[in-house]
Amino acid sequence: MEEVSTGSGSDYSKWISWFLSSKGNEYFCEVEEDYILDRFNLTGLNTEVQHYAQALDMITDNLDEEIQDDLRGNLDLQARLLYGLIHARWIVTARGLAKMLEKYKRADFGRCPRVLCQSQPLLPVGLTDVPYEKSVKLYCGRCEDIYSPKSSRHGSIDGAYFGTSFPHLLFLVYPNLIPPKSGPAEFGLNPRAGDIEGGRRSRRIREEQETQAEAVGEAGSTAAVALKADRYRPRIFGFQVNEIAKLQRWQEAVRDKQVARLEELEANGAM
Repeated sequence: MEEVSTGSGSDYSKWISWFLSSKGNEYFCEVEEDYILDRFNLTGLNTEVQHYAQALDMITDNLDEEIQDDLRGNLDLQARLLYGLIHARWIVTARGLAKMLEKYKRADFGRCPRVLCQSQPLLPVGLTDVPYEKSVKLYCGRCEDIYSPKSSRHGSIDGAYFGTSFPHLLFLVYPNLIPPKSGPAEFGLNPRAGDIEGGRRSRRIREEQETQAEAVGEAGSTAAVALKADRYRPRIFGFQVNEIAKLQRWQEAVRDKQVARLEELEANGAM
């Protein structure tokens, strides 16, 4: 292990550098070499990835050049899957969190579209840890809701490559980063750019609200639409975050009262 170079310019990082520089992979960070070479960190992945050994060789630039072209195409898909699953484990380590923190501070994952969140930077999150089930979503720590990426390239990324725990573990490790429920975001904001973005978002949200109002009229009552709305539940390794869980129980109780009031108003013909 001592003879292995860990420099970013080593031959080892050629495939990873190519992968990270490809369009649509901007959400990923570089997984350090020693983490991938430690087989303990890859425990269990051999059962989830076909041609596991060859896919690992491709990631580490040790793949035999004489391999057949038809197998190489499938290996590229499996190498992407393997790197994504390794990435999900890496970003919940101390070093991985630090790398993702840099991207978060630069707002590399985008900003919350809600006006009252005042351009709060978002964090990627998966709705499941099982690959090929759900695409990646973006979590806002201020409104505690999730959004789909704007770009279709980012929207096609598998959510399992980021896992269900990452954003909540980041705020647990860096509690000073937990955003306030009101006021401007504390970092990464150019005030003028924020005003421009805020104006654009305001116009877009007004248009969306008008569209949603029309959809409500066509689909049914406002109360029925409200009841269909699913709440995102933050979890760390499968367990709900305690403080957020308490807050959500209160929020759901308030929502139930609002839905009951809407039903009463609709029954009385007031809407």
